[in-house]
Amino acid sequence: MVETNRKPAVTVVLPAFNEAEVVGETVKRIRELHPDFEVLVVDDGSTDSTMQAAMDAGANVWPHPYNMGNGAAVKSGLRAARGDYVVLMDADGQHDPADIARLLEQADHFDMVVGARTKASKTKAHRNLANGIYNRFASYVTKFKIEDLTSGFRVMRRSTVEQYIYLLPNTFSYPSTITMAYLRSGRSVAYVPIETARRVGKSKIKLVRDGTRFLLIITKIATLFAPLRIFMPVSLVFFLLGLGYYAFTYLTQGRFTNMSALLLNSSVIVFLIGLVSEQVTQLKYERTK
Repeated sequence: MVETNRKPAVTVVLPAFNEAEVVGETVKRIRELHPDFEVLVVDDGSTDSTMQAAMDAGANVWPHPYNMGNGAAVKSGLRAARGDYVVLMDADGQHDPADIARLLEQADHFDMVVGARTKASKTKAHRNLANGIYNRFASYVTKFKIEDLTSGFRVMRRSTVEQYIYLLPNTFSYPSTITMAYLRSGRSVAYVPIETARRVGKSKIKLVRDGTRFLLIITKIATLFAPLRIFMPVSLVFFLLGLGYYAFTYLTQGRFTNMSALLLNSSVIVFLIGLVSEQVTQLKYERTK
């Protein structure tokens, strides 16, 4: 572990789990480009030589006693970082350390700068499709065009991101959570186009398992940060169904049925729940600095 008494301006945090094959080269490249930066590898309970490879390359290493999840590793890195700015990036070789400087160029003007993967990136088709769905859904919820919701390559001021650590999950979905939290709090977010390489080794993300989990988490995040954007459409659907069913039964049977009443009542109840949730959320974020 590399020790220094001088506080660095930037800390690069790399969460790693069984990345011994590539983490050393990633650390060396970062240190070659930015020798004054702190490079902090959070070893998330790896069963290979990830920790030793990172240390040999000159990184500070924060080890987890067992695998706790990618988001948990990021949270440990954010708590341990000493730099005024924190760069989050993957340790699997996907992100080019040369792009760090491009993101940092915008860091003084925005609260968070995200590396948005372009079409030239070496990503699989099903990943691109899923990311497109997530981006559109999140853009609807936040009323802000989100170009890459799940990108793990981003720069934030440490003093700001520390306020949101408690919101982050322990899984791979921390990028979506932190993005939507920033936007809900009125923080500015910028996107810088980047090209990613194909990762070294096997991906830890499973399409069906993690894809479904991502969608559920994004829905939960949406109801946490902008409840009416979810509850209002659901309420409207119940209202239109109730109104439509009432029109049908009135024309065919000449009466107002219990099903119409149930649908219309459900519409009102869902709307009121969304309204109360919106007020609770607003009170919560009024306390955010």
